[in-house]
Amino acid sequence: MHVTTLDHIVLGVADVARTADFYERTLGMRVVELTPGRFALRFGAQMISLHPADKLPEIARGTAPGSGNFCLLTDVPMAEVTAHLAACGVVPVAGPDERIGAGGRLHSVYFKDPDGNLVEVSNPIAD
Repeated sequence: MHVTTLDHIVLGVADVARTADFYERTLGMRVVELTPGRFALRFGAQMISLHPADKLPEIARGTAPGSGNFCLLTDVPMAEVTAHLAACGVVPVAGPDERIGAGGRLHSVYFKDPDGNLVEVSNPIAD
């Protein structure tokens, strides 16, 4: 077997509408309704599925609000990222500073979403 890419992740959230609004407003993700009452965030070829934590399917039980920790890449300069986050009322919990990602060195800022998930937004650093 050979894995080629990440398709989607799932977040258990306390309030789907609040979380969808946060990601749409702060990160420009597109909110889509996959099936009636089932929502996701689309960006590029990826997706974050949003499931109400109290209505998760049996297979996903234990996916608790605030248990997510993931990194998103952007080509927007970090100074613009941090200024935009500040304008949205988002307070970084770390960074900007240098980290290591799947593709090499990153310039990253970390913040929490409304459920307490740790979100890292990064610029790749060319070597």
